[in-house]
Amino acid sequence: MDLGIAGRRALVCAASKGLGKACALALAREGVHVTLTARSAETLEATAAEIRSATGVTVTTAVGDIATEEGRAAALAACPDPDILINNAGGPPPGDFHHWEREDWIRALDANMLAPIFLIKATVDGMIGRRFGRIVNITSAAVKAPIPILGLSNGARAGLTGFIAGLSRQTVRHNVTINNLLPGPFETDRLRKTMEGGAKAAGRSIDEEMAARRLTNPSGRFGDPEEFGAACAFLCSAQAGYMTGQNVLLDGGAYAGTL
Repeated sequence: MDLGIAGRRALVCAASKGLGKACALALAREGVHVTLTARSAETLEATAAEIRSATGVTVTTAVGDIATEEGRAAALAACPDPDILINNAGGPPPGDFHHWEREDWIRALDANMLAPIFLIKATVDGMIGRRFGRIVNITSAAVKAPIPILGLSNGARAGLTGFIAGLSRQTVRHNVTINNLLPGPFETDRLRKTMEGGAKAAGRSIDEEMAARRLTNPSGRFGDPEEFGAACAFLCSAQAGYMTGQNVLLDGGAYAGTL
């Protein structure tokens, strides 16, 4: 399927690796010119070079932490008028809520709720004026089924979800859609990090822990980031203009609810 977005411009946050990189690569394969952000210049430039080589599109970069004003300013300077915005940021660490202080909650909100909102605020009016916009927020399956040790993420991402539910109904009449992608377990560095505690408690290696966890998923595996990128690209397509305010779950069937 031709997604009808060749020549568009996309700003993809936290795109040097993992799911952000997968989304950037999928868009680039559709002919979208991409601007990538990340905190590590070395990793970011390596990813940019890889995408350029694989697709031939224009790839620009902006080094910085998207959870900060400075990081967002750098990203918007590199791509001031995106047609497509992919909001993404690393999740806060797991833990026990008894140990989290106000500063921990503020950091979680800055990264996983406020940063996407401020980037939308900075770009959505331009999209409306051009009569085309696709905004995808990478959140978490925990929005549908909270994970106790990820309470910081549960709270911050649920707040973003509520905000998007209202805003997305206001922008769609201008052909600007806003949707959320909710990843379950995907084969990423982030997943390995979150499994360290479980592996230690069980007295086994990370690889052994991951092998055991794969078997608990109805699919018998973890997701491939390329699958996630493809779903993101479709949400950004011309064909997805009638779909907004949705929370699209990609978890191999782990969430057992009907709705």
